[in-house]
Amino acid sequence: AGVKQRLVGLYFSAHWCGPCRRFTPMLAEMYTHLRDAGLEIVFVSSDRDEASFQQYYGSMPWKAVPFDRITAGVKQRLSSTYGVRGIP
Repeated sequence: AGVKQRLVGLYFSAHWCGPCRRFTPMLAEMYTHLRDAGLEIVFVSSDRDEASFQQYYGSMPWKAVPFDRITAGVKQRLSSTYGVRGIP
């Protein structure tokens, strides 16, 4: 048996971002159809506090970079690596 390949998408988003919040349900629907085919999504939050992060992440069916890792600089490193300048 071969190794199952996975495609990982980083979802830079935040509770305070209206366009992001409108897009999240559409992404979640797509994810439910494609996760068994090897799609994984990881939420990278731009939320300013953990309560907002938890509330927003509660609507997502995928993984997330933990909020304490976001505040420790993980978001900045990922943004720099992948050329993310802002959301939406």
